[in-house]
Amino acid sequence: MADSVLYEVSDGLATITINRPEAMNAMNTEAKVALREAALAAAADEAVRAVLLTATGRAFCVGQDLKEHIGFLAADREAGTGQTMSTVREHYNPIVRALTGMQKPVVAGVNGVAAGAGLGFALAADYRVVADTAKFNTSFAGVALTADSGVSWTLPRAIGPGRAADLLLFPRNIDAREAYDLGIANKIVPAADLAAEAAQVARALAEGPTLAYAALKESLAYAAGHSLDEALDKEDELQTRAGASEDHTIAVQAFIAKEKPKYLGR
Repeated sequence: MADSVLYEVSDGLATITINRPEAMNAMNTEAKVALREAALAAAADEAVRAVLLTATGRAFCVGQDLKEHIGFLAADREAGTGQTMSTVREHYNPIVRALTGMQKPVVAGVNGVAAGAGLGFALAADYRVVADTAKFNTSFAGVALTADSGVSWTLPRAIGPGRAADLLLFPRNIDAREAYDLGIANKIVPAADLAAEAAQVARALAEGPTLAYAALKESLAYAAGHSLDEALDKEDELQTRAGASEDHTIAVQAFIAKEKPKYLGR
């Protein structure tokens, strides 16, 4: 895996770190491919029970690397093709699908600016621990583009369609406090504590009931596009599955014994 994205698995926790600090973790082709492969690897690895997505330097991810992008646009014009924007289909969509669809929780440790696709990656996580110095920006309209990286789906579900339209039509920096008030950030911590706090949250999830977390993710995603009756049927299906897990029995036994459960993730 390329150095632009670091990948490590330890005791059930996969840590994916975007590592282009000199470019504020902008996504060039190498980084997009590496992030896609890391997210897919974490999703497929049964030993991974939670994922922490974070970054090095002073930014989380500022989205597309525009310095590389402008060169590709020029090549497209010369060749009369439109290959540059295939990156949405080839890179950004698979990354977001892997993060949102994996059967395990994903924590984003947002250490700095999350803009454009970077905002999309943060919103694709299930829980966001945010440094008090972090900022968020949709950015897309500022470079005459529409939303990608799932932002058209995740942002209105986090903050409501009216506020999402406002931030997409009129991009601006959202600081950590406003992000928390809007519902983008789940937890704000001092910047110096971000790495430890995000890892602690992710570690707690890695030690939790993995199948129950997977069912919760599936339930929330399903309910977002279905009726109440359909959501109730889905809850029945998923609860039946969760109730048959070893972790459920472990949890009930621990509750009766007044002990802390030690989950197996199955």
